[in-house]
Amino acid sequence: MKVVLLSDPASAHTIKWANGIHSKGVDVLVYGLTACDYSQYNRGIEIEVFKIPEFFKWQKDGNILKSVYLLSLPRLKKIIKKFKCDILHSQSASSYGLLGALSGFHPHVMSVWGNDVYIFPHKHKLLEKILRYNLSTGDIITSSSKIMADYSRRFVDKDILVTPGGIMLDKFKPIKRDTSIYQENDIVIGTIKMMEKKYGSEDILDAFNILTKKHPSLPLKLLMIGRGSLIEYLTDKAKNYNISDSVKFTGIVPFDQVPKYHNMLDIYLAPSTDDSESFGVGILEASACGKPVIVSNIGGLPEVIQDNHTGYMVPPNNPQILAEKIEHLVLNKETRLKLGENGRRFVEEKYDYDKILDYIISIYKSVLK
Repeated sequence: MKVVLLSDPASAHTIKWANGIHSKGVDVLVYGLTACDYSQYNRGIEIEVFKIPEFFKWQKDGNILKSVYLLSLPRLKKIIKKFKCDILHSQSASSYGLLGALSGFHPHVMSVWGNDVYIFPHKHKLLEKILRYNLSTGDIITSSSKIMADYSRRFVDKDILVTPGGIMLDKFKPIKRDTSIYQENDIVIGTIKMMEKKYGSEDILDAFNILTKKHPSLPLKLLMIGRGSLIEYLTDKAKNYNISDSVKFTGIVPFDQVPKYHNMLDIYLAPSTDDSESFGVGILEASACGKPVIVSNIGGLPEVIQDNHTGYMVPPNNPQILAEKIEHLVLNKETRLKLGENGRRFVEEKYDYDKILDYIISIYKSVLK
């Protein structure tokens, strides 16, 4: 079976998906518009990146930039033919979905990701029509969460299969903390996410400031892992709060290093502020590593947490309540450990990556029939 993935080659989700189905015996070619670290992919996976013309690189209008996808269409058609593609799989129903739709290739599997259905169609009536057209070309449509599948049905009258992001339990597991950054007695709070407002990055910093001012004698540390437009702003804000010595921004880390960083944490935070947050892979990774999680009750995040059992749910945009929940876990180590143990079992039962990969392969086989 040969699958062409239309997706951002630099995305951790793309890398994980491609490596996963490749490990199940599928020949994979990834086609996208973003440069990537080829070493993150399994040997044998082909990667084709369409080079964006210089004219478009300085355009700030996202809609102008998206026209590059149309320019890349002829090359995609040649690749599909040369690769002898069996299945075309568009990851995202907007830009890559349009590229897949216009290729005219079938069978065409399309996965909704979040912004493509929650934000893209509401910018303009024309964009809503484009999304409806894209989805109409999908022989099978998948979603990572039930809530996003339900939302997507307002744009297409088709069944949508839920294929949650599975967790590699052999990699994401409790291990001894790497003490290259923190000591054993440090209480480390943090997140592995893009540093953007929609992911509650500023709320995390504000909550941490509240906590450190209340408990100045505790060895509290904040670890913020990921790239994003707010890093400089948050760094300056930490200086203004006079907590810079306790806050570390790492930028993006390689995917194979993510389990190590999860295990540096004592508490994982995901206080997202936007309904487009459709699924929380990072939350499940933290739970698999035996960490309690504190998550906003928004979008698809409630599907990946059991409130008061694997962690706590909090309202979005509320650093004070977030700080209170963190404080409860900081002051009660036994509760931290118990919620973390429950989280590991929860992921083992519902989000075993190997079982989800088998389900995905069964979907591919069914569409070929």
